[in-house]
Amino acid sequence: MSRNFAAPAVTHRLPSRRSSLQCGLATLSAFAGLPLTQAVAQPRPRVQPRSCILLWLDGGPSHLEMFDPKPDAPTEVRGPFDAIDTAVPGIRISSQLPRTAAITQNLAIIRSLTSPLGEHGLANTYVLTGYPPSAVLQYPSLPAVAAALRPRQPQQVLPQWVAIPDAGSAGAGFLSGAALPFATGGDPAQPDFKVRDLELFPAVDQPRMQRRLQYLEVWDRHRIRAADRQATAARQLQTALQMASSDAVKAAFDLQQESAEQRQAYGPRMFGQSCLLARRLIQHGVPFVTVNFTGWDTHENLVLQLRDGYSGAKQGVGLLPTFDHAFAALLTDLQQSGLLDHTLVVALGEFGRTPKLNVRGGRDHWPRVFSAVLAGAGVPGGQVIGSSDRTGESPLDQPITPRDLVATIYTLLGFDPDHVLTAPDGRPIPLTQQAQPIARLLPGTAGSVPR
Repeated sequence: MSRNFAAPAVTHRLPSRRSSLQCGLATLSAFAGLPLTQAVAQPRPRVQPRSCILLWLDGGPSHLEMFDPKPDAPTEVRGPFDAIDTAVPGIRISSQLPRTAAITQNLAIIRSLTSPLGEHGLANTYVLTGYPPSAVLQYPSLPAVAAALRPRQPQQVLPQWVAIPDAGSAGAGFLSGAALPFATGGDPAQPDFKVRDLELFPAVDQPRMQRRLQYLEVWDRHRIRAADRQATAARQLQTALQMASSDAVKAAFDLQQESAEQRQAYGPRMFGQSCLLARRLIQHGVPFVTVNFTGWDTHENLVLQLRDGYSGAKQGVGLLPTFDHAFAALLTDLQQSGLLDHTLVVALGEFGRTPKLNVRGGRDHWPRVFSAVLAGAGVPGGQVIGSSDRTGESPLDQPITPRDLVATIYTLLGFDPDHVLTAPDGRPIPLTQQAQPIARLLPGTAGSVPR
């Protein structure tokens, strides 16, 4: 029996403890590289898989300077930037996001995310896994679970999850190393950019590499006798060698195959070219891509970091112009290429920023309310979900937890949020717990905009 299995249908209820343990054993066996004949696998109906690009704005982007401006609030709350109208009447966003404002008809903006966790590491865990941090168990992040549960396609060599340039805070948790991403490293905006680990060592030619692969195939057939760590290392090496020998894999990562006009459309900086690479990978069949965009921990000199980029800049090259340029280009490109219908794009960070500017001209950590943006994969666009109060301090209506958001993303990608994994100690762990998918983000629902 194949080690791969279909994702569960979203209509399943939470199974019994007995069936949960059976499903979990099958899942863990797949992650550990054991044949499913060693476990009891539950048959699951297949669903239409969707891809995902997660734009992780690491550090905590300010909701007030992005998707939840407060133009009528006092200056110390309103901040240095104005609000502008968008393509959807009634929705206003930051003046630093003009390109994004032009495509708001494709966006679903959440303005009422809320969490009690204001420390980076703890907040990262909660938003990326849907579980508050635990001292006894490391929960797997959403991309790790999604990549592990989605069946590999026949003859697929490209990874299930690629991280550009690295995974940041998104980890495999209690899943095995097989659920970790392939990290590109480097800066795709550099002329000499090369994806690490895609080239053979100079002394290793193709015949020698084929002998190594044959040896690994023998090891693979007998790995049930080996420790899981050894089996995982063998599989990872096998995958790396297969990728290094595949011209199709190298082509998927090759930005030089994009036209100069297309590269320019995404902007010249690292985040823009990373988004272009993400689109290429989705186009070539990678199910999940994360783009880690760091630098959003803006405790001081907010204008310099968010707008200007450097002192004396005549044209802003800071975080907001960079995000605006690349984000709008990515969604436009996906739409024009027909990929947006089955590709979910999510942009968010671990929390927001304080309602009032501090004495250093910045904003500090603020998890009580923050924003996220979703597009594609059938998500109804042109709508705002939830709201914050007049100063962006707390949710005013429809508070949404990270649990709810993660359950929504799982549902949009075709996974049952109640599907159960098995922790190393044998406990059944559902993908989400005490969570409710956001109904207005699901395909076929009608959106609304603020009054």
